[in-house]
Amino acid sequence: MAEHKEGSAPNTKSVFSRRSVLKTAGIGAAGIAGASALSSCSKKAAVPKIGDSTVSFVFLGSADQAKSWDALFQGFKKKFPQVDFKANAIPSDNWAAFADAVAVQLAGGAKYDVLNLATEGALLFADKGVVLPLDDLIARDKAEMDAALADTHPRLVEFGKKYGPSDGKTYYIPSGGMNCMAAWVNKEVFQKAGLDLPTDDWTWDDFLKAGRTIKQKTGAFMFPVTAEYFVGIMPWLTTNGASTMNEDWTEATCDTPQAIEAAAFARQLVVEKLSPPPGGTFDRFELGIKGDLAVFGGGRWPVLAVRAAKAVDKYEIFDFPHKGAERGSPVGWACFPIMKASENIDASWEFVKYLSTYEGASVFAKSGGTASPCLKSVAESQDYLADSPVGTEKLYKALDYATAIPSPTKGNLTQRKIEDVWGQIIAGNIKPDAGMKKMQSEITALL
Repeated sequence: MAEHKEGSAPNTKSVFSRRSVLKTAGIGAAGIAGASALSSCSKKAAVPKIGDSTVSFVFLGSADQAKSWDALFQGFKKKFPQVDFKANAIPSDNWAAFADAVAVQLAGGAKYDVLNLATEGALLFADKGVVLPLDDLIARDKAEMDAALADTHPRLVEFGKKYGPSDGKTYYIPSGGMNCMAAWVNKEVFQKAGLDLPTDDWTWDDFLKAGRTIKQKTGAFMFPVTAEYFVGIMPWLTTNGASTMNEDWTEATCDTPQAIEAAAFARQLVVEKLSPPPGGTFDRFELGIKGDLAVFGGGRWPVLAVRAAKAVDKYEIFDFPHKGAERGSPVGWACFPIMKASENIDASWEFVKYLSTYEGASVFAKSGGTASPCLKSVAESQDYLADSPVGTEKLYKALDYATAIPSPTKGNLTQRKIEDVWGQIIAGNIKPDAGMKKMQSEITALL
């Protein structure tokens, strides 16, 4: 895999971050908007016969990573051998940049059948009016959709209702997976420092004390502090009862005392040298596997690097450390909209629907491995849990308390502002209080 530098903040770059690993399998932590329609449809219609067709599919990644989708395509082709796929890659640093790139290509006349989006771009494309409402197709295949919905975590269904487009139409169904955040703990580093492993109840104070001990006794860093929206910012906010926006994403909440406190804590980890210096280029997974990093944050995606290094047994997954009694995590989910201009709508719909089934989700769990499934049955299966660290089941259970990553219609723009200001804070270019007030002003202007 080629090196990937994450984050729009000039002082925060890291290699093989959440986004770069997601590029390998093309799965984001992204969209279920409009899931409420799955339980309310009653219309029936004849299922059309699908002829020979080629579905054009665009994903975040590099051209040589298109093969990462082959297992999924081949699984689908067992049901529909007459359907071929053309996978198109757009290399991007993050989902905001990817959304911008896709929008530019569409404006220039590019034609795609299905997009691979994340939460951060879901409302953007629905608002542009370029993706197809799925309500009639859902109504036609009500039994299949109801079965998938019944097996989907109820909070994902809730998010679909709450964060769907304002026109009330359904553009995305639960498919392709989701990601919450957790702490991937290197057991050997803790052991070398003479520390017991943490528990799911550990606090920021516990985290700080452990980091100081590990630094003193082993020289290893505790945790990489970065300005990545999902990976480096939202975990610290949500574990202190904060977020960048209110629950309906209409107002910025960046300057609350809890948000400022979270920024100050992240900066403290840098000041005490418990984190690699912001602005440097580092591979968190390589550092961790070598024993030079005690903890990194991640959803499901680190399993690819950990498996490749045969280091699964070195890690155990715990809930993210939190400030008070309440746990916290961001959550994002995958969405695969069909383009309104598609000439292969029926084949595209069968593919998108396939992603919502046990069969399709199991292929992701076994081969892609970069997202936790939306379906409870798959999350509890060995397809998902095998060859994974102890505690992997917590990545799905975190949905019980997770906060949807704020992604309004202008989510591509708000993400850049959030990452830029947070990067300045952790680099020491602006104090946390002033920085979060600046972020508040800039996000408010965009909203």
